[in-house]
Amino acid sequence: MLKGKTVLLGVTGGIAAYKAASLASALIKQHAAVEVIMTQNATQFITPLTFEQLTGRKVMVDTFDRNFVHQVEHIALADRTDLVMIAPATANVCAKIAHGLADDMLTTTVLACKCPKLIAPAMNTNMYENPVTQDNLELLRKYGWDVIMPASGRLACGAVGAGKLPEPEDLLSHILRYIAMPHDLSGTNVLVTAGPTQESLDPVRYITNHSTGKMGYAIANAAMLRGANVTLISGPVSITPPPFVKVIPVTSAKDMYEAVCQNAKTQDYIFKAAAVADYTPTKFHSEKMKKSDGDLSIPLSRTNDILKYLGANKQANQIICGFSMETENMIENSRKKLLSKNVDMICANNLKVEGAGFGVDTNIITLITADSVTELPLQSKQSVANAIIDHAIRLK
Repeated sequence: MLKGKTVLLGVTGGIAAYKAASLASALIKQHAAVEVIMTQNATQFITPLTFEQLTGRKVMVDTFDRNFVHQVEHIALADRTDLVMIAPATANVCAKIAHGLADDMLTTTVLACKCPKLIAPAMNTNMYENPVTQDNLELLRKYGWDVIMPASGRLACGAVGAGKLPEPEDLLSHILRYIAMPHDLSGTNVLVTAGPTQESLDPVRYITNHSTGKMGYAIANAAMLRGANVTLISGPVSITPPPFVKVIPVTSAKDMYEAVCQNAKTQDYIFKAAAVADYTPTKFHSEKMKKSDGDLSIPLSRTNDILKYLGANKQANQIICGFSMETENMIENSRKKLLSKNVDMICANNLKVEGAGFGVDTNIITLITADSVTELPLQSKQSVANAIIDHAIRLK
């Protein structure tokens, strides 16, 4: 996801420096070029050799290292860097950068960088909460730095409180958000519904479907990476929500309908990917539970049609995309749905085709609009999500 991108990883002298090695490894797995600059104090906690083995590149520590030729290295590195991440950042380094001090290779280089810059403070709780440190962090924000809030917990010094360096996967998510994809959705609002809904029969049992939410979550994640403000309305699923996304958990179809009604009006794009349980019990007698399954009879009524509501209340310049699960006449049935619901696009998949539908990490989608039918090949749901978003953007 980061192929062709160069990340400058600054490592300063804190006990959490060991986590930076895991972050460097994660970046390499994303195919980024990782340049590491360490402060002298950082080398007391973890050796440069560790990062050199992970990245395949020489670690820089000394501003006056004579092994570089033909260029002023800190300027050349600043010019080719797509993003700076300093993790961990000590109170001392935060203070120096906030006030423009450049007395080592790290501070000299970042002072010359014009790319996005992220800093993850990690230190003793009292040091972090000290007004001077907080003032310095506020200065960094003023000058365009994204200050990543530390985690709370037991610190190496024995204190309990804020000051822990976030886990490497959390730091990676911040980096991906900035440079993984072009921000062609920057400034837009995107609403995604995902997952199943559940309709209670009694305090124990419910009606639902096989949706896992993977497709909707992939769309929410892709939209977030492309710069959108994303709201994800999710039924009960067992997957972790994408970072930097507002999640509204719901259970029943009524819950989801009400959440959509409250949030739809301000959205630029809506992707209704949830597989809603279309019927809800209208009446249930406890004595029927004593009968065998074959004798069980449950009166049902249709739930509110969310996609129909969206089409009927469509805002100017709003793009609405629905989903269709078909076992036969996929194109014909989906086109009827497109017209009857007054939406811009239907993403249809045939549940009989291997690799498509619920519970798998791939999908085969056909994108249907008023004047086109586009068949997408078998690919990951993340790739499908980006293709769907590309198509939706072209409809604007």
